[in-house]
Formats: sequence, structure tokens, C-alpha cells
Amino acid sequence: MQWRQLFTEHPASVGESYTQHLCTACGFSFRMLGGAIACLLHGVLPFLFKRAGSDCIADLHDRMITQRSAASTRITGTSPAR
Repeated sequence: MQWRQLFTEHPASVGESYTQHLCTACGFSFRMLGGAIACLLHGVLPFLFKRAGSDCIADLHDRMITQRSAASTRITGTSPAR
């Protein structure tokens, strides 16, 4: 496998360029980091951030499914079956 393929094969499989995939992954990682910090604080101070962890997971799941659906439509021209 060539160097270029190492960086472009997976992003292309989800309908993104390398740069788009990098930005999406960074956005997910920052959101996860915020959720992790909220969960840690909730563990110490249980009256804070009661829903932050589950809200973070639900938000990321929805974003990923929406993006996967949009990518599938761009790649195949049809929406994936759910």
C-alpha cells in the first residue's frame, strides 16, 4: 500500500477527503473530551452534569449516523436501509 493510500483509503470509504475526515475526527475528539471531563466531575460532585455523559454519547451517535447516511448517499446515490 502506498503512503497516500494510508491517509485517503478510510476517509474515501466514508465519503470524505482527508481534510474533511481530520476535521470531523477532531470535532468528535473534542466533544468526547468535554464529555469525559463532565463525567469525571460528575463522579466527584454527583449533583453536577447529571446528563452530560449520556447526552454526549447520544449527540455523537446521531452525528455519526447522519454523516454515515449522507456519505452513503454521496457514494452510492441511495440512502442506507435502517
